[in-house]
Amino acid sequence: MLELDTETTTATGTPPRRSRTEPPTREHSPSISQVLAGLGDAGFRRDHGLRYAYVAGAMANGIASVELVEAMARGGMLGFFGAAGLGKDRVEAALHRLQAEIPGLPFGVNLIHSPNESSLEDAVARMFILRGLRLIEASAYLRLTLPVVRFRVAGIHRDAAGHIVTPNRIVAKVSRVEVATQFFSPPPAEMLNELVRTGDITAEQAALAAQIPVAQDVTAEADSAGHTDNRPLVTLLPTLLALRDRLQTQFNYAQPLRVGAAGGLATPSGLAAAFAMGAAYVVTGSVNQACVESGSSEVVRKMLAQAEQADTAMAPAADMFEMGVKLQVLKRGTMFPMRAAKLWELFRAYPSLDAIPEADRAQLEKQFFRATLADTWASTRAFWLTRDPAQVERAERDAKHKMALVFRSYLGLSSRWANAGEPSRVMDYQVWCGPAMGAFNEWTRGTFLAAPENRRAETVALNLLYGAAKHLRAVALRLQGIPLSPEDTFCVPIEPERLHELMNAKPV
Repeated sequence: MLELDTETTTATGTPPRRSRTEPPTREHSPSISQVLAGLGDAGFRRDHGLRYAYVAGAMANGIASVELVEAMARGGMLGFFGAAGLGKDRVEAALHRLQAEIPGLPFGVNLIHSPNESSLEDAVARMFILRGLRLIEASAYLRLTLPVVRFRVAGIHRDAAGHIVTPNRIVAKVSRVEVATQFFSPPPAEMLNELVRTGDITAEQAALAAQIPVAQDVTAEADSAGHTDNRPLVTLLPTLLALRDRLQTQFNYAQPLRVGAAGGLATPSGLAAAFAMGAAYVVTGSVNQACVESGSSEVVRKMLAQAEQADTAMAPAADMFEMGVKLQVLKRGTMFPMRAAKLWELFRAYPSLDAIPEADRAQLEKQFFRATLADTWASTRAFWLTRDPAQVERAERDAKHKMALVFRSYLGLSSRWANAGEPSRVMDYQVWCGPAMGAFNEWTRGTFLAAPENRRAETVALNLLYGAAKHLRAVALRLQGIPLSPEDTFCVPIEPERLHELMNAKPV
């Protein structure tokens, strides 16, 4: 059986060059850990202080938990805390804990585009600056906003050598060329002028900011869990790589732009394909929710362990409900996708809660809210009076907006019920999940990773990287005409103890 040796050190599986007259020596044989560290872009790893070009992306409501982020950091990888959907105080508490428990190690926090709660987005971004956070993952953006630009340019200056220094970095997760273009371009002049007017930056800083991209790192988000356009990675990634090259030539940035890959990455061959196509780094999502460190519940992790690739569906998103934005969720074991779709149908068909036909009203009150619509509005109103009173003021003027807030309350609570493992609400669980989960379950079938309790984030990540490196080496050998058996190309998940031995073995 073909085993991963230490000849493969590049993301394409090409063996390192060696002089014909030079005998092999230990210094030419890197350890397996070094082989895995060679995957992806060296600049990305260096800039973010990583050993491996592997990222655990943010999953909202703290599913990408503090524990998950810590596990990634201690393993030489990068994790983003899932701040979306949480109040500012909870996000700040998580940031405080991360800064206290893993000082000096790499981590980031999510900042999500919140068109319906722009004040919350602004407050969270300002808190990040105040607390000295240096890295965010910007997700679900339809366009640039002032808070995300303010974070990026805060503290920009020139060093003693005259180089532009940007203390704050952004990894932007996108699925559309027009959005990627905005992040790869310098901040808009009108936004920089507004920041100068408000005193957030100086005119000199604005001039410096006009010479940098909003985000040096942009992640091509393909068919993923949660917010997604269901784009195929094999078309999206090459498109954004070409965009990267055009804009790098156009703006001639001092530091090169980079593109990572996300969506559908849950097997060694999937990671290998992303690296082979030119991804600077890979981002995983669904598989991390299934790990013991995630902020999800044990019952959800068991549901995810049973998922197959066809067990997902698109459903209305709570944060962008009125816009008709959808996200990808698990449909096996839950009625949420169908019930959420029903809410969207009613919202489109009727101008207010009072206009909903009696039969539909009875179904909502009995199955969805388990309360009258009047009582549901009362609890929804109380929530928004604390979070954003302007929403209540608008709802009391606009019956359509009132209906949206009531329906959004179900969508929001369904995720929290899932995270809490609320036993009376299993049929209402909203579990963000992409086809990657099914692919991961198929790969791990019959192995120790099939059991939810064995799925630890670092173990999963290192197995995926190890398998990707082995797959790339097999591809290189095939291209040289060397016949290989299926056993030579398939990498069975390796148990933690053996994996640790391999990672720490001395080169031979």
